[in-house]
Amino acid sequence: MRELNPLAASPMTGEGIGTASKVARSKKPWQISLQKFLRQPVSVISTIVTLLIIIFAIVGSFYAAAAAKPDYSAVLKGPSGSHIFGTDEFGRDILSRLLAGAHLSLEVGLSSVAIGAVVGTLLGLIAGYYGGWREVLIMRLTDVLLAFPGILLAIGVIAILGGGVLNVILAVAVFTVPIFIRLVQGSTIAVKDLPFVEAARTVGMSDFRLIIRHILPNLMSTIVVYLTMRIGTAILIAASLSFLGLGVSPSTPEWGAMLNSAQDYVTTAPWTILAPGLAILITVLAFNLMGDGLRDAFDSKIKG
Repeated sequence: MRELNPLAASPMTGEGIGTASKVARSKKPWQISLQKFLRQPVSVISTIVTLLIIIFAIVGSFYAAAAAKPDYSAVLKGPSGSHIFGTDEFGRDILSRLLAGAHLSLEVGLSSVAIGAVVGTLLGLIAGYYGGWREVLIMRLTDVLLAFPGILLAIGVIAILGGGVLNVILAVAVFTVPIFIRLVQGSTIAVKDLPFVEAARTVGMSDFRLIIRHILPNLMSTIVVYLTMRIGTAILIAASLSFLGLGVSPSTPEWGAMLNSAQDYVTTAPWTILAPGLAILITVLAFNLMGDGLRDAFDSKIKG
């Protein structure tokens, strides 16, 4: 009978270590990050919830007309078969308004964070790569913006520009810009002196091509992860502005505006405030947990 050699299968032997290292080298970085992400049940569940919310938002765009249609014969009706989440003070179906509000809330959150990320990344790259007076000017402006709490900064922008969906997007974008400037500036300083960047600079590559081809791709994972985490915060800030009466019109089916309209019926019709409140909670939590999972997956210092 053939004898088994326990050392042959031992992970401590040179052959075992060599095989494991070959398997590790055969995997691309995105495959390793994906495996780390899929090993986190909370992150996977939050991603599924986020995708469902996006689907609801797409479907909700077709419910805008139904959400604005009043029915004075069904004012403040509780949840039932015809109105799953009940009706509001004008008899409008709350489920239809939630679906329409999902489209609007995600539009505000995604648009504002995208604008803030683009502007903040551009200014952060300039400050981190060139340094000097450019860095001093940009970073001092960033410090001024960061000195204000986010909601107060957004309220200040709304006070200057006025209400409306577009102005809410701009207000939240202004609140987002300094965060990305600080993030990208620090990462650019860490990357620009690495050997492969110095080699590209030595062969005469222009600053623009060097930033676009070598520096920015190495920052994209960090930018994407933080962008995902900021979407939930942007939705919460936009809802807060609407709740305070500084955002969209009260008749608009935005979740914060729905909370503002329902605050007078907390005791008599609690379903009017419960539904949009839970929608904001679940959406913000899902985006934040998904962002945490992406951060852990892309961070090479965190072991799977």
